[in-house]
Amino acid sequence: MNLELFVLGSGGMMPLPGRALTSVLVRREGELFLFDCGEGTQVSLRRLNLRWKKITAIFISHTHADHVTGLPGILMLSSQVDRDEPLYICGPPRIREFVDAMRRTLDMYINYEIVVREIEGGAEAFTGDGYRISSHPLVHTKPCLAWCLEEDMRPGVFYPEKAESLGVPRGPMWSMLQDGSPVSLADGRTVHPRDVLGERRRGRKFCFATDTVAAPGLADFARGSDLFICEGMFDEELAETAAEKRHLTAAQAARIAREAGVRRLGLIHYSPRYADRELKKLLGEAKEIFPEAFLCRDLQHVNLPHED
Repeated sequence: MNLELFVLGSGGMMPLPGRALTSVLVRREGELFLFDCGEGTQVSLRRLNLRWKKITAIFISHTHADHVTGLPGILMLSSQVDRDEPLYICGPPRIREFVDAMRRTLDMYINYEIVVREIEGGAEAFTGDGYRISSHPLVHTKPCLAWCLEEDMRPGVFYPEKAESLGVPRGPMWSMLQDGSPVSLADGRTVHPRDVLGERRRGRKFCFATDTVAAPGLADFARGSDLFICEGMFDEELAETAAEKRHLTAAQAARIAREAGVRRLGLIHYSPRYADRELKKLLGEAKEIFPEAFLCRDLQHVNLPHED
């Protein structure tokens, strides 16, 4: 089962040519999940040929303009593509007030159901077949949430030689055992999945955090992530500015990634003071602390394979 990420925008505060405002899309089989929806989200979706009709849910970190200005267009456009399924919008307290005011002020024509969920930090926001999406409170100038998509545990490796030695015939019974169901043999014996499978394996984990200082519990929330997308808005020379504005430096993001034991760190939400060629300074400071750091770039595609 594929799990992949598309960077729709990587900038913070204001867009730049070639750098839309922060937005990340995760695709898991036929479902799409959007994390923040900054200005330029629609353009990036179109350039990547991604079908926004398939977006199941949108997860908003907070309601500062650079994280939500792409939302009106997404909502209105979805009315033009014959959307049938509900669209879920999850965010911090008052996200419902924001969505309602936006729909009312813009006199939006919406012909599908919008389900808004206000999430208190630490609560589970959304569940589906084989995954769950949860939140964690961040420390910013207004209520702000980090998000985590985590898959359920997977069955262990199937050992065909064990199945054969127990007399399980090839075919549907092997599939049933691999799916976690016991099978009954013609001689009356029952073979259980534990008889032919190895230890259960962990699913994949993706975490997204932006617009915060080093919030309590964030490292634990991101722990073990296969990919941790985290803001690295400033370099270390501007650490005081970052603290005043309730943002992270790239080095601070790297320290959180190291403490959390993540596999990879993707920096995002760069200050517009950094031209593209200057972003290497942020990356260099992060890699000194966490070598598996990289810069998120608009239109970038990242696969999240299973460990085994």
